[in-house]
Parts: sequence; structure tokens; C-alpha cells
Amino acid sequence: MKALDYGDGFKTKASGDDGIDGVIHEDKLGFNLIYIQAKRWNPDITIGKPEIQRFFGAMMGPPRVEKGLFITTAKFSKGAKEYADAQHIILVDGKQLTSLMIEYGLGVSVQKVYQIKRIDSDYFADTLG
Repeated sequence: MKALDYGDGFKTKASGDDGIDGVIHEDKLGFNLIYIQAKRWNPDITIGKPEIQRFFGAMMGPPRVEKGLFITTAKFSKGAKEYADAQHIILVDGKQLTSLMIEYGLGVSVQKVYQIKRIDSDYFADTLG
């Protein structure tokens, strides 16, 4: 989340976190908290509405937080997406998570860089002139 330019945050303890894995400030000044739930599950699993409802219940606090982010390596059902939209919860599935990781260079490394070259016609115009 820091790579996406959000403010400071912290991970909650492993057990007894009431369904919240992390908390982050919406911006660098510390306005508004965002609760985060992260699930590392098999990409073939589909997360349904009940899991999102549990997360929303955890957002009720204390403290009560208006914004939530649910990140997973799996995928979401249509019902989960509809419920999340109604509750202002952002869902990031495995496909979108992978895209964000690549875009922001998180948890990835460069294997090979390719150069694509083209003819510089100005070079020939200036030297053959």
C-alpha cells in the first residue's frame, strides 16, 4: 500500500485480530483509516459473499471504519462483488494483485530486458548530408 502512495499503516497480530489483517491511513497526513484483509488462497478458490460480510462486520469496530480493502490470491463470486460494491469495500483478486505487483515492482524481479531498436534517419541525414 505504501508503493501505491498511501500513508503509514501496520499489521495486526496473527490471532485475535477480529478479521482485520492490517490498518493503513488513507494518505500521508493520517486521514481516514482503511482496514485490510489479505487471504493467500489457492487461485482456483472463489470467495463468496459470506466472507465479505464477515470482513464488513469487522469494519464496524471499534473503531468503526468506513473503507475496506480485501486482497486475495483467489477470485471473488458475483455475489461477493455486488455486496462489496454496496459496502464500499474494494476487492483485489489474484489477477489484479499480480498486475499491481508487476506495475509497482513489488515481490517481483527483472529476469531479462529487451531493447527494441529503430533506424535513426536523422543520423544519416546529418552525416551524409
